[in-house]
Amino acid sequence: MFEEEFESAGKIYTLVVDFFVNYSFQVIGAILIFILGLLVARWIAGITLRLCERHDVDVTLRLFIASTVRLLVVAMVIVICLGKFGISVAPFVAAIGAISLSIGLALQGVFSNYGAGFTIVLTRPFVVGNTICINGISGVVEEIRLSYTVLTNEDGEKITIPNKHIVGEVITNSYTNRVVEACVGISYDSDPRRASELIRTVIGEIEGVTVEPAPQVGIETFGDFSINIGYRYWVPTRRYFELQYQVNQAIFDALAREGIQIPYPIVDLRRREA
Repeated sequence: MFEEEFESAGKIYTLVVDFFVNYSFQVIGAILIFILGLLVARWIAGITLRLCERHDVDVTLRLFIASTVRLLVVAMVIVICLGKFGISVAPFVAAIGAISLSIGLALQGVFSNYGAGFTIVLTRPFVVGNTICINGISGVVEEIRLSYTVLTNEDGEKITIPNKHIVGEVITNSYTNRVVEACVGISYDSDPRRASELIRTVIGEIEGVTVEPAPQVGIETFGDFSINIGYRYWVPTRRYFELQYQVNQAIFDALAREGIQIPYPIVDLRRREA
């Protein structure tokens, strides 16, 4: 029993010695090539990053390009290292292709997000700091990643949208501001011109409402009980509701102060004798 184990250990020792005698230079060469390849990959990635910065390429895109270049160089180095041992890379390439296909089918949703993110970075329909609205979701763009985009709203909520739900959709970009649209009804006995000028003045006096574009005020519709004065104005997205409530209160106070009535529906009920 002991002799068999000793003989097996001797065979293993012989194999190890033969391997290092025959392939020691290949092993050392492969290690040196791999280390040198990593340094070259980092160097080339740094050059690529600096070139992109010099040409004002978007930060997300230039980081993606630099990382891709580095991975390609490392992959080439690994192929060269395997060749030093006389290993054919063709089976590995075929296996990697098959695995990549399976992974691609399983993660097609993830990859579609990355593809959409790449499209956003290239076409730039919006940038960080813009106010956008997509499928009823609006907010200020805080961050654009290759897989998702982050928005924040006035309440400080963080909204993460997968990029595949952005590309191909209707995007409203109001840049740094957002429009407020509302209307108020006045009685038919009141002067709509006077009411419109009063509302325009009140909106203009609210600090935070933008001067350009200027507020828009005018008759919107003629209702059954009132003339509806519509008004539109632009405010910073992060103060949307705050300023909207201030404007509504100021308009109500101004109309009451000037004696302009805001009517309400009156139903006349009459009892008919049998």
